[in-house]
Amino acid sequence: MLHYLFAQLGLCGETFARLSGYVTVRSTAAFIIALLCATIIGRRIINRLQLMQMGEIVRNLGLEGQTKKQGTPTMGGIIIIISILLPCLLLGNLGNVYMVLMVVATVWLGTLGFADDYLKIRRHNKDGMSGKFKIVGQVGLGLIVGITMMCSPSITIRENTTYEYGSANAEVVEVVSDGRDVKSTRTTIPFVKNNDFDYASLTSWMGSHAAEGGWIVFVVVVILAVAATSNGANLTDGIDGLATGVSAIIGVALLAMAYLGSNVIYSTYLNIMYIPGSEELVVYMAAFIGALIGFLWYNAFPAQVFMGDTGSLTLGGIIAVFAILIHKELLIPLLCAVFFVEDLSVIIQTTYFKYTRRKYGEGRRVFKMAPLHHHFQKDAVPGAAVVYNTPAAGIHEAKITIRFWIITIILAALTFVTLKIR
Repeated sequence: MLHYLFAQLGLCGETFARLSGYVTVRSTAAFIIALLCATIIGRRIINRLQLMQMGEIVRNLGLEGQTKKQGTPTMGGIIIIISILLPCLLLGNLGNVYMVLMVVATVWLGTLGFADDYLKIRRHNKDGMSGKFKIVGQVGLGLIVGITMMCSPSITIRENTTYEYGSANAEVVEVVSDGRDVKSTRTTIPFVKNNDFDYASLTSWMGSHAAEGGWIVFVVVVILAVAATSNGANLTDGIDGLATGVSAIIGVALLAMAYLGSNVIYSTYLNIMYIPGSEELVVYMAAFIGALIGFLWYNAFPAQVFMGDTGSLTLGGIIAVFAILIHKELLIPLLCAVFFVEDLSVIIQTTYFKYTRRKYGEGRRVFKMAPLHHHFQKDAVPGAAVVYNTPAAGIHEAKITIRFWIITIILAALTFVTLKIR
């Protein structure tokens, strides 16, 4: 937006025009602005939340230091959302469909999470928004993203052609971009030679309508990815700095993938999918990372503010939509494994408890507590009907957070490695 404004005012000189054309320059500026925005206005928003008595309502679950968090301001996700949107509106190309979709996803899920937090705090409804309404909101966003990708002529990919030739002693592999931008249901998967998978291959039985069937499958995958990742991030946000740090690390990995995929030279050299126009996603993700690091200044242990559902639902949804737009949605289970393990721990705990209550008349548990990070935080109860009752002594939440960060770094590295193991 600044570029357009200065151009209209005649202030856009040759140097500024040249620099603003570099995605690296705009991304760096977006990161710095988001970081400063989160740290500077974050304090003001925290003070305002305290004055409005937007404090967290903490239930006593027998965890160390838990009751001390009573009254800590929540809904801090507002800080993250503002810090993301401001640099994107200033530095992003608002005519780019990828940037528009990311802004829509941010506002959409931010509004959904805000409504949930508002019901919990102002309306004193401890359960907040009904889970059905959350799912409807997430499905709605998935439909918007999936259908837009299906219908928009601006969302295309450029495929590579691989030539192999040589003698018995030496083999040469040359990758050449075919130069044609096409609508496609192709996506990236690990462990195969060209890292490509076409959803239309699942509907080949539909004959001449296989392409349309492929898009239907794609939209379903988009909905599942958005809902699962958003809910996973929501469950992960249970101890200070956990969801913030994990999301920032995932963001760095996605930024690298987006940058390589938006550059025709790098994508051809590395034989990965080139996505024309997706360089605006790099600007967005730089702002996302800057906003999270700035928010971590206040959210690290001991937290001065919690992001609440306003932040956690938004972070997971942003990550899912971003991965979908760069055609890396099938890498989400590995890259975001921390989110999905948290999801899975709750499903396992609930299912096993209901099953044993029906069978034995008394509910039993697999973990000491779910989601999984609380299992490690809680002390073991001797004689309790818990399948996995270790460690005996609970681990301090700061250590759990750091260890989950380390695991996420390893998962991010493995995500890149799997693309070259064929």
